[in-house]
Amino acid sequence: MSTKAGLHWNTHRVHLPNALTVLRIVFVPLFVWFLAADGGTNWRWRLAAAVVFIAASITDRYDGHLARRWEVVSDFGKIADPIADKALIGAGLVVLSLQGRVWWWMTVVILARELLVTLLRFIVIRRGVIPAAKGGKIKTVVQTVAVGLFVLPLPAALDPVCLVVMAVAVVLTIWSAWAYFVAGAKLLRP
Repeated sequence: MSTKAGLHWNTHRVHLPNALTVLRIVFVPLFVWFLAADGGTNWRWRLAAAVVFIAASITDRYDGHLARRWEVVSDFGKIADPIADKALIGAGLVVLSLQGRVWWWMTVVILARELLVTLLRFIVIRRGVIPAAKGGKIKTVVQTVAVGLFVLPLPAALDPVCLVVMAVAVVLTIWSAWAYFVAGAKLLRP
């Protein structure tokens, strides 16, 4: 095992966390296809979408955990992991809004925040990488739960509960953006 730039280069350890991130990105079209099938009215397709969504969400838990545990955190992982999260959550929100299940303004607020934070990460990349902050991680968990609740074929009587969880996700989305803008401003200072 050799060391380069502080990372331990062992083939399965270096590539497995990043492979899980890439797998999550690959799950996105399959998730969208299942969720959009029959306009989201067929419970079997919704259940299939939920299974894919849950599997993709589990990869989010383990890619970062393994990268930190094996000390193979990479710039690729720091950038691709949040992009994979945004693709999964964003695709779900757009389909759910097209189906009239999630209000468009919620989707727009969440997607605008994600776009702005991603843009900020790319603007400052030459000066450093903005890692995921604790608020961003909490936001991602709540967004995942909120989207997951809407994807699951639950009784319509639970829609108000789903909307409350989504509203909390929107508030956390706005709140967590602040930490990224502060970190970005620090990196951009001369």
